[in-house]
Amino acid sequence: MKLSDVFEMLLLAALWGGSFLFMRIAAPVIGPIWLIEFRVLLAGLALLPLLARLGLLGEMRRNLIPLLTVGCINSAIPFLLLAFASVSLPAGFTSILNGTAPLFGTVVASVWLQEKLTPARMLGFFLGFIGVVILVGWQAVETTPGFLIAIVAALLAAFMYAIAAPYIKQNLADVPSLVATTGSQLGAALVIIPALPFTVPQQVPSAKVIISVLSLAVLSTAFAYILFFRLIQNIGSTKALTVTYLIPIFAMLWGTIVLKETVTSSMILGCGLVLLGTAIANDLLTTTPQGRSKSSSIHRQ
Repeated sequence: MKLSDVFEMLLLAALWGGSFLFMRIAAPVIGPIWLIEFRVLLAGLALLPLLARLGLLGEMRRNLIPLLTVGCINSAIPFLLLAFASVSLPAGFTSILNGTAPLFGTVVASVWLQEKLTPARMLGFFLGFIGVVILVGWQAVETTPGFLIAIVAALLAAFMYAIAAPYIKQNLADVPSLVATTGSQLGAALVIIPALPFTVPQQVPSAKVIISVLSLAVLSTAFAYILFFRLIQNIGSTKALTVTYLIPIFAMLWGTIVLKETVTSSMILGCGLVLLGTAIANDLLTTTPQGRSKSSSIHRQ
């Protein structure tokens, strides 16, 4: 891997890690629904000119139903759940819970795609589960119902990504990634529109909130995907997907620097176990190529 590839991977992890910071800043002010509507709509519109320039608009029209479905289960619902969780949880905390998506993915793939659930994958899932228990159980905060609901919401978002992955593999495998991303973001925007009149923000957003919304849409979604596509072309999909392991680190870093959030020992230990379990469950610590799972959702952040 060239030095430029390493830099781009770190930049991508920083951008996707920053998405949790931006949600943490904006969601309490304008609400999860309006925040995610702005995110997916602006991201889709930002990518649309590139899609037109490459002559891929026809490809998007031919796959409207699958793209709308993916927009719902891989963007609209999980994004809303993560934004809801961000109202109550620190940015780094939410990112660690989101990192359980590959763990859920191993179980969903074994049921949906009949992939073999090996002892190593079961061990990985167990370690990841222990990591979540440590993360949740050792927090120096009052475990209120709202706190627990936010945790469940973040884990449900990760589970939705796991459900979306085999659907994408079966229905959009031959569709260019840029088409899938742009179409799913615009599809998610359509899905969320009916809820907007019932969730109008009650306060005028500050400049900080507006910047966070724009950064979430343009930097952490649209531009991040361009980087991700470039990495896949340069180093391959397997290596590119290892960026997932860097995201919680950057999310905790941004939360500490910008919001003065505390990084606790349980967050470090829980994060370590979740990442280790994910690596084992996806055979990233073995050298056998047949063990590597290549199913992935379009977006895990």
